[in-house]
Amino acid sequence: MSSGAFAQPAALRPRDGQRIERRRRAVTARRDVSFAGISQKVAIAAAASGMVLTVALPTTAAVVPAEAQVAAAASAEQAEPQPIQAAAGAEVSFDRAALHGKFDPDAKLVEIVSASGGDIVADESKGSLSAPLDHVVMSSPFGTRVSPITGAGELHTGQDMSEACGTAVRAAAAGTVTFAGWHAYGGGNRVVVKHANGLETTYNHLSAMDVTVGQVVDRGEAIARVGSTGASTGCHLHFEVLVDGKNVDPMGWL
Repeated sequence: MSSGAFAQPAALRPRDGQRIERRRRAVTARRDVSFAGISQKVAIAAAASGMVLTVALPTTAAVVPAEAQVAAAASAEQAEPQPIQAAAGAEVSFDRAALHGKFDPDAKLVEIVSASGGDIVADESKGSLSAPLDHVVMSSPFGTRVSPITGAGELHTGQDMSEACGTAVRAAAAGTVTFAGWHAYGGGNRVVVKHANGLETTYNHLSAMDVTVGQVVDRGEAIARVGSTGASTGCHLHFEVLVDGKNVDPMGWL
């Protein structure tokens, strides 16, 4: 068989390659035109119907699993402050903030008496004196009464407090002892303490006196003992308050 029995393919010409490239570009261009046309038609239809088109773009954010999202939401709810609930009738207490400073009742007493000029209102003086007994049982009050000794009407010049003989009697406020002795007009053993600006307190029917004239005493200091000396029918303390020498109702001060 001769060598010319099988024909060898002819070599590609340079212009054949250019023709192939032009065909490829033409196909790509037609595809782009078709896609653009479709996009325009969709956009026109959406605008006519009032639809809003959203273009989805690729993102680099990681997708959080549903289980993790639920756990995160539960943690956020737990982190929020929760209301405090208590059963009906439960007692709720709050700690008070610390207060710095010290209340001085004797300074308050001086202020009240000084500002009043002798004309003291009960609302202003109430609570400015301390009770002269640790345990107070009120008996005969200040004011007009029938004397338990004479049976005649009289002005009871103080407040009686029933207590066992020998019980400690305490100063109602700080002051100076101006009298400690026998009272000739029914008070028996009597102690008088002078406070600020014409204010005085007296303690009567004492079984014993534990202070002397001129002695300075503090509020609450024991100065005597309950007794039944003088014009008395039993163990008790007859407590008086005087302003500028005039007896006033002690209950307006205690």
